[in-house]
Amino acid sequence: MHLSAAARLWGPPGLLLTLVLHPTLCVSSHRDYCVLGAGPAGLQMASFLQRAGRDYVVFERASAPGSFFTRYPRHRKLISINKRYTGKANAEFNLRHDWNSLLSHDPRLLFRHYSRAYFPDAGDMVRYLGDFADRLGLHVLYNTTITHVTLDKDQRAWNGHYFILIDQKGHTYQCSVLLVATGVSVPNQVDFPGSEYVEGYESVSVDPGDFVGQNVLILGRGNSAFETAENILGVTNFIHMLSRSRVRLSWATHYVGDLRAINNGLLDTYQLKSLDGLLESDLTDLAIVKDHEGRFHITLKFFLEETSANQSADAIPLPQDDNDNFAMRVAYDRVIRCLGWRFDFSIFNQSLRLSSGSEFSKKYPLIRASYESKGSRGLFILGTASHSVDYRKSAGGFIHGFRYTVRAVHRLLEHRHHGVAWPSTELPITQLTNAIIRRVNEASGLYQMFSVLADVILLKEGKGGGQSHWWKPFGTKVQKQGTPGRSVPSIGVRVPTLRPGPTRSRNASAFEYLEEFPMQMLAQLETLTGRPARHGLFVVNMEYGKNFSGPDKDVFFYDRSVGHTEDAWLSNFLHPVIYFYRRLPTEQEVRFRPAQWPLPRPTAIHHVVEDFLTDWTAPVGHILPLRRFLENCLDTDLRSFYAESCFLFTLTRQKLPPFCQQGYLRMQGLMGTESLRRHGVESGLLQDYATMDEPLEDSSQQPGEHGPEGHRLSRGPPHPSLDSNKEEL
Repeated sequence: MHLSAAARLWGPPGLLLTLVLHPTLCVSSHRDYCVLGAGPAGLQMASFLQRAGRDYVVFERASAPGSFFTRYPRHRKLISINKRYTGKANAEFNLRHDWNSLLSHDPRLLFRHYSRAYFPDAGDMVRYLGDFADRLGLHVLYNTTITHVTLDKDQRAWNGHYFILIDQKGHTYQCSVLLVATGVSVPNQVDFPGSEYVEGYESVSVDPGDFVGQNVLILGRGNSAFETAENILGVTNFIHMLSRSRVRLSWATHYVGDLRAINNGLLDTYQLKSLDGLLESDLTDLAIVKDHEGRFHITLKFFLEETSANQSADAIPLPQDDNDNFAMRVAYDRVIRCLGWRFDFSIFNQSLRLSSGSEFSKKYPLIRASYESKGSRGLFILGTASHSVDYRKSAGGFIHGFRYTVRAVHRLLEHRHHGVAWPSTELPITQLTNAIIRRVNEASGLYQMFSVLADVILLKEGKGGGQSHWWKPFGTKVQKQGTPGRSVPSIGVRVPTLRPGPTRSRNASAFEYLEEFPMQMLAQLETLTGRPARHGLFVVNMEYGKNFSGPDKDVFFYDRSVGHTEDAWLSNFLHPVIYFYRRLPTEQEVRFRPAQWPLPRPTAIHHVVEDFLTDWTAPVGHILPLRRFLENCLDTDLRSFYAESCFLFTLTRQKLPPFCQQGYLRMQGLMGTESLRRHGVESGLLQDYATMDEPLEDSSQQPGEHGPEGHRLSRGPPHPSLDSNKEEL
């Protein structure tokens, strides 16, 4: 390396030698966590570190947060939707349709307060990110450009090494954990003869007046290409768009990174034959030649190879010389490159092993499903640059997706370095159905990061157990003749047939609910979360139909929706899928799972039928089949019972339903009232003892009001949640 190049990369001359000989002498400061970049992902991680009280710093090369959005998109309109009204007051649900807000506990920091536009201006995002950093008091070092990152081996470090960062002034920083949130900022380019004549998306004029009456060729077929075309569509003679792949429409692929409808006006003018058009060809096979008038012609590379070096441009053979119907035989006034972006590897020492050299790893760093670098422990990639985990599958490359993957990384770090287990909620097993229904109807992380982040339910066993002698097959009456036990009539619902024995968790009395865990890391769940999984587990995921999405799919075919419960597994649109495992899958099982499956083959699986309103609260269509699936897996009854039924079960059954065990026997529940009794009688769930001819021995005690030793009993569920009556009655 020349001295001038070394000076640019390492700062003042001699710094490299000093660092090698005395690395500890060069360190300006130490931080437990260093975050590169004060864009959305960097600020999101900083907010979590700040709230947890951790030692961290964010390095930002610009003078304010969100510098990317000060320049991009070039035409200033974001394609992330800002849906301000949903008809719901639930903040978590509303985030499903807010693609710009970061996660915080400050309701003022919702993007809806910064723009009324459905597709906001990029300037509003810059303003929002500035307020986010200021109001939360995040620790950001502005005007600090990190020019090199390397490793310093040290067994005392958390990960066996420190990360050494050097800025443009030669200052060095030592970090235990490095969190890279620099995005993808290097424009993709294709090297072919004549590529020097091509203008880049990053620098081309955005003034439509500069394109009046011109013939324009755009290289690329993504949102930046169509954004550029949309801006000049009304002033050009025509626009041709050239790419090696066919157009991929986001409403067909269900991938938000594919072409959005807001920019696809050129598709109309192409298909309606108004001069504009799309063409497919490998760009590496082409060449551009410039004629004496300064206009550009498309030819093939091998034509140039057959031409002598001293031949004038006007004499170079063109495809139309042999084929007078060649599609691109016209001359172009402008050629614009819109080929997307890739990660900037230039500041990272090769010892960090962020790239393998393959084509895909040139676009994104090599990372695991936990977003940790495959080559360097303790180095995590956040935000858009982490999109390799779910590229063309989910929303991990966009704010409404990576705000949740960043939170998942923070939770992993909290457990690894601070002994804080993954947050969980422990509830009695009787609340299992309600917990799942609530999450699939409200959770934004599940909804946006479908098939990437999933909820995990860890079963916990209580004392006792053994074979259940009271529980009967689904659709049969629980009570004997004259017994006022509650039951649900049988309906035509397919449930998995599970063999007795180890396939079921017979003694589950409670469960732990873990939210938004990276699905591909399921085999390492215990290590990563600090939560034991010894008695079986459920995984709650959101999925599209297996063969519904794709650039060649007709997603508007007539029978595209599924409405019958027995056909739930054929659902095409996004819908909840619950996997049951009697043990954690192994890493090998996760790695070699069936094609197109997000997880290994489970012990049992249940699809909740898709819903046009994405509202999975129908008592018969959604909740009842789910509850029966859970009961079949657990070999128990998850229904709610009136206290009178529980009292009679104690006299006639060897084992009570969990609801009675956790409510009635512990003297918990709602106090009995006349209105509850009347409701039970009118619904046929209780007998009307007041009308019986035989008088009671003690008229002051009515059945269902007092039990053994005079304890007051309840006629209502001990956990009166929103959904319990709907799903059990």
